[in-house]
This record gives sequence, C-alpha cells and structure tokens, in this order.
Amino acid sequence: MRPEPAGAKFRCEATLERELRARGFHHVAGADEVGRGALFGPVFAAAVILSPDRPVRGLNDSKLLDPGRRETLAARIQERAVAWAVAAVDAASIDSMNIYQASRMAMRLAVSRLNPAPDFLLVDAVALDVLMPQTALIKGDARCHAIAAASIIAKVQRDACMRVWHEVFPEYGLAEHKGYATPEHLRALAQHGPSPLHRLSFEPVRECSLFPLTYTPQMDLFQAAAQ
Repeated sequence: MRPEPAGAKFRCEATLERELRARGFHHVAGADEVGRGALFGPVFAAAVILSPDRPVRGLNDSKLLDPGRRETLAARIQERAVAWAVAAVDAASIDSMNIYQASRMAMRLAVSRLNPAPDFLLVDAVALDVLMPQTALIKGDARCHAIAAASIIAKVQRDACMRVWHEVFPEYGLAEHKGYATPEHLRALAQHGPSPLHRLSFEPVRECSLFPLTYTPQMDLFQAAAQ
C-alpha cells in the first residue's frame, strides 16, 4: 500500500465498494474499532455490509459527527444494511494482550458474526487475520462508506455501554467523556483510584492504582494467541 501524501484530505465515498462489486465481489464489508485510546472499559468494533440498493446518505468518520447525527445514521445503517455486527474485547483482555491486538481481535470477531459472510473486507488502517481478500486503508473511516458505517455503529454501541457503566461508577463521569483521558477523568482517577474495569496497562491508570499491573509469562501466551 502506497503511503498517503502529507496533509491529504479525503472524501467519504462508496467508490471502492462499487469497484469491488464490478470485479465480482457481492458482499463487501467494512470494519473499524472505537475506544482504542480510552482508559476505561472494552474496545468495540463493528463490521457492516452496506446495500447498494438502499444507500445511507451522510456517512462519514464517526468522530466528525455530532452524537445526534451518529444515532440517526446508526439506526439507518441497521435498517438498510445487508448485515451488521458488533464485538467487544474487555479491559482485562486488553491488559493481557495489548490494545493493538485487542482491537484486531474485536474487528475479527465482528467480521466473523456477519451473515451473510463477506467476500471482501475493507479495514481502517490495519490488516486482519481473516481468510478473505482485504484492503487496509489509512483514514478509511473518512474515505470509505463501509468503514464509516462500521465506525458509526461501533461508536454508538460503545457510547451506550459507557452510559450504562456510568450508573455503576458515577464518580468517574463516564457518560460525559466515555472513558477517555479528559482532565475530569484524570482527576477522578487521582481521587478514587481505578475501577475494576479500568485498563491497568495504560499509564494514567497504572499511576493511580494501588495494585499496578505486573508482567506475567501468561501475557505472552495471550499475545501469541491473538496474533
């Protein structure tokens, strides 16, 4: 894959999906993850096969959309897509195998849950260990409809999860910052210490923990299994 030019700007389009369908691929899926940089909770991923006959207008990188727009688009994607699926990998697994491998695992799980199964995969930034042709696209969620749809579904699902966990751990303000390293969240960590669902392998959490994560040989086994 050729490097993208510095400062390149992208339009979110369905060009790649159309080209792949013209080549004979009938179920082109997009996959993306959200929550990779958060300090709390699971990393989520989604996979989506969009329908060429029932397009969803306004798809874009979920980070560029306001919450209300994301919710509206997520509902339309779920209604009109050929298939969609979500998966999550929890904080304990993230600490065991590292966030990169956990993100890849979440995306693989989401792809494996699609019905019908995809015959080509478009992924945001990374390659996955799946038995099908695929293309990894830098900033794929900002340039490819299928990946953008996956990012929207994953983001809406994870935000909903954070609102639920806010009721369990209200002291951290999860409903507002969704587990990311905001000043509010860092102050709460300093005051209360981490919850059982914080990622102890992340430095801001580890610094506040009375029981910091330490290396064990089993971590190598988890990481090898995820590769």
